[in-house]
Amino acid sequence: MALRKDIWRPAIVMATAEAILARGSIAGFPMMWLPPMGSFQFLADPFGLWRDGRLYVFVETYDYRVRIGSIDVLVYDADFRLVDRQPVLNEPWHLSYPLVFEGEGETWMLPEAHRSNRLTLYRAVDFPTRWEPAHVIELDHVAVDATPVFHDGLWWLFYTSADREPDKMRALHVAYAKRLAGPWVPHPANPVRVDVGSARPGGMPVAIDGRIVLPVQDCSRTYGGGIRPLTMTVLNSERFEAEVGPSLMPPDSCAPYVEGFHTLSAAGPVTLVDMKRTELSLHGLSIEAVREVRKFGRAVRKRAFDRG
Repeated sequence: MALRKDIWRPAIVMATAEAILARGSIAGFPMMWLPPMGSFQFLADPFGLWRDGRLYVFVETYDYRVRIGSIDVLVYDADFRLVDRQPVLNEPWHLSYPLVFEGEGETWMLPEAHRSNRLTLYRAVDFPTRWEPAHVIELDHVAVDATPVFHDGLWWLFYTSADREPDKMRALHVAYAKRLAGPWVPHPANPVRVDVGSARPGGMPVAIDGRIVLPVQDCSRTYGGGIRPLTMTVLNSERFEAEVGPSLMPPDSCAPYVEGFHTLSAAGPVTLVDMKRTELSLHGLSIEAVREVRKFGRAVRKRAFDRG
């Protein structure tokens, strides 16, 4: 039972992902925070799409009282004024990392949902608020933070493995397919990278000088401690080679959100990021106490029921 709670907050950085990666920091770029949440709640994992002059920012919304994330969309006009916010996807299991993208004539969302023991690709039925399950992507492992990109005539998917707790942070896998519906072929070199500091995907891939650059999380110090660019120098069906760059950290100007940085998502002329602070308070302790009491009560009732 962790008593310090991660509290994430996303922001819109007024710079391209390429410019941020070239500088190695978001420091110095104009930035606008997304709205704050209530006590022991947060928004995280921002991904965005522009449509008809509006920026649609999809985020995980999380409350420590519930502990099951869901997906919201925040809509900004061309002047970055917030004009709407709505829930768009809820499931019985935890959802996060709502990666939205366009491909094959459709708009898709591939959220993190490894607690469902499968990877489900959703299609927009009525963008941005209605989504339907379209395909279950079959892989060699239950995927964590699966991140697709189309490159050299194939769809590539980067993900870590949920098989073991440490592998969620450190074991990068790759698969490829001709179509999003599959079949998906696991790369013969899987896991292609084992490194707690540069394996777990952390945002939207970008192409720079013809090479795919995948933001990955640096979890060597703490979960989501920083973002590193992982540049694919060789990416084909037989070989994988990559070079990792230095870690991007939150600048001092983002205080108090300077304890972590775990998403960097390109969205045209802007980039979506999130940063964290941690919180320890009597309120947080009371939330944990209430949860533990309820868990104990459920266990007692279950044992009584099982005994008949």
